[in-house]
Amino acid sequence: MTAPIDPHWPRILSLSVHEFRTPVTVVAGYIHMLLKDRAGALNDQQRRLLEEAEKSCNRLTALLAEVSELSSLEAGTATFHRQATDLNALLRSAVEQLPPLADREVRIDLQLPDGEARITGDPAKLAQALGAVIAALRRELVTSDRLVVRVRRAAGSRRAGYEIFVGDAPSIVTLESEPPDSATTFDEWRGGVGLSLINARRILTAHGGSIAGPAEGGKASARIVLPSA
Repeated sequence: MTAPIDPHWPRILSLSVHEFRTPVTVVAGYIHMLLKDRAGALNDQQRRLLEEAEKSCNRLTALLAEVSELSSLEAGTATFHRQATDLNALLRSAVEQLPPLADREVRIDLQLPDGEARITGDPAKLAQALGAVIAALRRELVTSDRLVVRVRRAAGSRRAGYEIFVGDAPSIVTLESEPPDSATTFDEWRGGVGLSLINARRILTAHGGSIAGPAEGGKASARIVLPSA
């Protein structure tokens, strides 16, 4: 039998962020001072070690921001600035903001409908969620150096909207041929991406959308549905 979820869970997350943020900020501040030679000149090896420590502090700071966002999403207190927007523009923005991969180059092939794909939502949060999914699947892509992001009108749905397919070309073909109710729950619990996918699913759900994985259980592909404006 599944244990009930503690209703205080969002508050626990919020308090955890507060308790962790203070020491992380202090450590990051001292590292920054050392790199500025405030305590004397550094040799090359010392500087390299401190620069690596600074990168880790920045990663912790980003992770704390994700935990804070998860807390507000779970509590239902997240603020959404909803407005009419273009899904195609959001996807272009999300792709443009992707950082380069360290070990290889993967091209993002955006296949968008002509004109605008009008939806209603918070442009910044939707771009964040879509970017997180694309970044995670790009990172996991091993069969190709091209990740396809294809948008089409939702088929067989009670509500008008758009479907976004993300994956390599063969997985996109498979996803498009599957009926929507055959899709499985998208695996948001993946290592190496922080809480970005966990937050992304909640952002999409808050907009009346959904994200699912392929019926055959493959990981590196997804079907996202968002209602139209």
